[in-house]
Amino acid sequence: MATSTTGLIPNWYPPSRDNYELILSIWKWMPVFASLQWLISWYGMGKTSVTSRFNLPGRIGWLTMEAPGFLTLLYTLRTLPAQVLPSSLLQTDGLPYQNKILAFLFVLHYAYRALLFPFLQPSMSPLHIFIWLFGVSFQVTNGLAIGSWLGGYGPVTQADWRAQLSGGTLQFAAGLAVFYLGLAANYYHDDELREIRRRAARRAREAAEKDGKANAKAVVVDKHYEIPQAGLFKVMLYPHYFVEWVEWFGFWMAAGWGCLPARCFLFNEIAAMLPRAVKGRKWYVDKFGEDKVRGRWAVIPGVW
Repeated sequence: MATSTTGLIPNWYPPSRDNYELILSIWKWMPVFASLQWLISWYGMGKTSVTSRFNLPGRIGWLTMEAPGFLTLLYTLRTLPAQVLPSSLLQTDGLPYQNKILAFLFVLHYAYRALLFPFLQPSMSPLHIFIWLFGVSFQVTNGLAIGSWLGGYGPVTQADWRAQLSGGTLQFAAGLAVFYLGLAANYYHDDELREIRRRAARRAREAAEKDGKANAKAVVVDKHYEIPQAGLFKVMLYPHYFVEWVEWFGFWMAAGWGCLPARCFLFNEIAAMLPRAVKGRKWYVDKFGEDKVRGRWAVIPGVW
């Protein structure tokens, strides 16, 4: 098979086989870097964002931070197969349907996170450029790892997939079901958080109209927080994190337990998000008091 000698960055974007292996060998250690969050109290986005000359506008910062992942995966899928797969395979069926479905799931998730999420939010706090740079690096690396596996360095025939999935087609279908369950729950809990700010905005507009203010309909509420009450918020404060992990566990299941990029992605997400959730619970306690937060875990009932 040929190596990836063409592309935006030859041998890297998309990567050659050797560089793909190097990326994965480094990517496996990302949880060690993410664990530094346990030692650092600062986190420059969302409810913990602060005023800084290095802040980016919330919506644009979020979009440009989240989009590189799925764009990288799509670019890799478009360019890598022609460079590393036999021409006989490309001239027949191309990549197996499993590869295409898994790519679709990845793009589906991040099209929402990057393109819809920031503009569905009633308001968004600024994003510090350091957080933005870390997020972009995460997305590009993850897009290269998963995109390369799907585009030529993982299973490329049905025989490969039969060897990849110990549970066969049933495992693939079960993984898809788990992914969609997590995705739906993610949408639901994200919207519950949005509804808190929408309700606050409605109350503010009603009060402004009652006072006879001319621009009452333009009122926007920023930095308004309440303790969410619906769905899994009854038992944890960050269910939108938990169900996203469920999504990517389903993705890993569908890709096969031997899919190192999918496994790395799940573990890396947990390593990056768990400290934020645990510290986020402390933020809720400081703001609302232990009595109002009691009975709710951060993100994993019975553990954290």
